[in-house]
Amino acid sequence: MRTVLVSGAGIAGLATAYWLRRRGFAPTVVERAPAIRPGGQAIDVRGVALDVLDRMDVLGEARRLRTRMRGMSMLDSAGEELWRSTEKTFSSGRLDSADIELLRDDLTALLHERTGRGVEYLYGDSIATLHEEPDGVRVAFDSGRSRTFDLVVGADGLRSTVRRLAFAPEAECLRHLDAYVAVFSTDNFLGLEDWQVWLQGDGATYCVYPARGNGELRATLGFRSGPLAYDHRDIEGQKALLQKSLEHLGWETPKLLAAMWQAPDFYFDAMAQVHLDRWTAGRVALVGDAGYCPSPLSGQGTGLALVGAYVLADELGRADTGHAAAFERYEARMRPFVARNQALVRADSSGPADEEAIDSAKNAIALDG
Repeated sequence: MRTVLVSGAGIAGLATAYWLRRRGFAPTVVERAPAIRPGGQAIDVRGVALDVLDRMDVLGEARRLRTRMRGMSMLDSAGEELWRSTEKTFSSGRLDSADIELLRDDLTALLHERTGRGVEYLYGDSIATLHEEPDGVRVAFDSGRSRTFDLVVGADGLRSTVRRLAFAPEAECLRHLDAYVAVFSTDNFLGLEDWQVWLQGDGATYCVYPARGNGELRATLGFRSGPLAYDHRDIEGQKALLQKSLEHLGWETPKLLAAMWQAPDFYFDAMAQVHLDRWTAGRVALVGDAGYCPSPLSGQGTGLALVGAYVLADELGRADTGHAAAFERYEARMRPFVARNQALVRADSSGPADEEAIDSAKNAIALDG
């Protein structure tokens, strides 16, 4: 049985492991965190990505777990309501759509459960080096152990280690969108009930919405800036950047920033896209944000991850071809789909993409290609 190391236990990595196992491979997932990561924002699953969940037999459960927003309000920097809608929210689009929005940690829990006993997990570890040999890839881990795998898949996100080791430095493939975003959860101190609130101010914005039966809040905070020099492992330093960039805003901003300092699931990074000439090299491939991050502004990062995992495993599972031919077909099938979805991000990064453009892009690939 052919072995595959998948780096990253997020949505892209879990979906990749699931489909590889279904295609007869023996996947191992290595994850830097000590367990499946908690928290995260509400994410969208649209169009053909829903078909991927259906083929995994989790679509019904995903629909049950979807968010149930009644609408949204837009506030100015002082907290005065500018407008409201009971037809759509910025995060999910039209509320009467067949597409679904659910919490990231709910989807990862579903996918993790579906991988079953056929997937090996290495938690609390990460890849240190990759050395390709004639019959496999020799992988050295940060823990000191080493193993050889037939193939390696990088599904390790925007700051992908696999991409850096096998493809290109970050500076050569990240296209910065002049903004930063943070996500965390806290108590529902606003008392919101199935209602999303956005606040826009000078150079900064945030969104808060309730989750878990209105028992907690998920907050997404952002500010405009060119590339910043900061330590990606320094969580306290990242929180200080958020504090400085948003403390001029009114309404409930002081309470929200105070809650940020106590949040155990804080995430912060640049709004950026990943652009590469190749997503495969030798025995190594990239899936999801590691290879073609469209940025959260597209609303299609989850869709690209789910579809990319399915297509890669589908091509590798064809018994009459080797991995090189499978990688070529994976790239050929995914390139137009990725391009359409990355193009959803508006040049000024000021808001969600046009609904008509999203409807076209989310279905711009056939699973049975």
